[in-house]
Amino acid sequence: MRSIRMRMVAIGAAVVVAGVGGWQLLPSDHEKKDPITVGTTDVITSLDPAGAYDAGSWAVYNNVYQSLLTFREGSSTPVPDAAKSCTFIGQKLQTYQCVLRDGISFSSGRTMTAEDVKFSFDRIVKINSDLGPLPLFAMIASVKAEGNTVTFNLKSKDATFPSKLATGAGSIVDSTQYPAGALRKGDSVSGSGPYLLKGYTKDASGRPVSADLEPNPHYQGAVTRTGLPITVRYFAEADQLNDAWQAKQVDVTHREMPPAVLAKLSPGPSLRITTSPGYDIRTMNFNVKSPSPVSKVKVREAAAALIDRGALVNAVYSGTVDPLYSVIPQGFTGHSTAFFDAYPQPDAVRAKALLKGEQLPVRFDMAYRKLGANGAEAEEIKKQLEKDGLFKVTLIAEADWPKMQQNYAEGKYDAYTAGWLADFPDPDNFSQPLVGTGNSLHNNYSDKTADQLIRQTQEYTDRGRAADDFKALQEKVAEDVPLIPLWQGKNYVLGSKDISGSQYLSDGTGVWRLWELGWI
Repeated sequence: MRSIRMRMVAIGAAVVVAGVGGWQLLPSDHEKKDPITVGTTDVITSLDPAGAYDAGSWAVYNNVYQSLLTFREGSSTPVPDAAKSCTFIGQKLQTYQCVLRDGISFSSGRTMTAEDVKFSFDRIVKINSDLGPLPLFAMIASVKAEGNTVTFNLKSKDATFPSKLATGAGSIVDSTQYPAGALRKGDSVSGSGPYLLKGYTKDASGRPVSADLEPNPHYQGAVTRTGLPITVRYFAEADQLNDAWQAKQVDVTHREMPPAVLAKLSPGPSLRITTSPGYDIRTMNFNVKSPSPVSKVKVREAAAALIDRGALVNAVYSGTVDPLYSVIPQGFTGHSTAFFDAYPQPDAVRAKALLKGEQLPVRFDMAYRKLGANGAEAEEIKKQLEKDGLFKVTLIAEADWPKMQQNYAEGKYDAYTAGWLADFPDPDNFSQPLVGTGNSLHNNYSDKTADQLIRQTQEYTDRGRAADDFKALQEKVAEDVPLIPLWQGKNYVLGSKDISGSQYLSDGTGVWRLWELGWI
């Protein structure tokens, strides 16, 4: 998912550091009902599921909408949510059928039908928003609704299709409240998730300031816990989030505290920290379409030959992220180090040889979202590329994330940096959406071999059987360099000593489980 899809403490404060599931504090018998405040630097691009494919929007979708399927905590196997059952029909993995639960109602009061499900997917295709989730469902040929049954007919085999249904892209909307051919206007939601959106405020520029969520008393689905009221506060900068945390204006923080702050965490009783392996990555993405100066593969290879990830991670992120040498991160089936194998160390001599015949320095622009460490990261990349006089990089700082998304979708940058957060726990999520034809990066990359390898990985329900194809795909990406992997994140969730359940905001499934938060 784009973070695109992107992620104290008082001196002497104690810290509990654990992976997800390493500890769990249960609410007291006298649990108070006051709202819990969660702080984040993520942004909601759209409250309409047909118009967003980014981490901030989908975090809210997890709570106010339902999908046919969802993920249990820490599990990679989808389970029914709005559906009571789902299964592939036959052996070809090209027909997938779900039966709806009875009696699900939208916040409008209307009962959900199979036609609403069909409508929700059909409008994603019809609207085809540049910022929407259509790339995730490129394999859908048609959707049929009959009675309480929904049937998806796929163009090709896709063993990961159930996982894709379980993401924010599979959010089901009320067909009487959302237009079929356009995004819904306004700041309200008609969903059936475990929460109701009771308030949503934005600043003068349209950036979200806060979202007020209350438990949905009519929810029916996979979530068995009734959550507390939640207020999500959105901060424009990581330093602002840190200031609010230090002032105890937020009870939980997730994505992104300043790296320098995270690197200096110290033990004490007033802070709970969850750290977990990161399923978010950061990439430098190229516009491979002429006349962009980086449209030539040799130019992109030369850039890849100059990037020093170790220096980037240490100088900018204080070691809170890990160098990444492949489009598929560590911890996923088929992960390799394709870019390390192809470019084992920064090599200006090799880069210069690759640029033979080009007018030096090669000039291009690179955009980045003005947030947190992104600016320092862009400056470090610029320094590395310009060090030997082979490139001249003009940086473009974009404060407006939706505008930046629209700009790169329209090919207005030669290159840009962005984060990508896994929508679901499978390497396929780092394949088709990032390097397949019509990908979400909108970098115009299209390769028949890459597309064939992606299709082959989607044929196996046993994901281990796809490992060799994933490795071949990563080698192809390192050869064509439509992007350069930079780093893989580590997830940090900070919670005050009064909060339980904060570890469930980052459990590797892509689901933001606000309903798990409670007072101790």
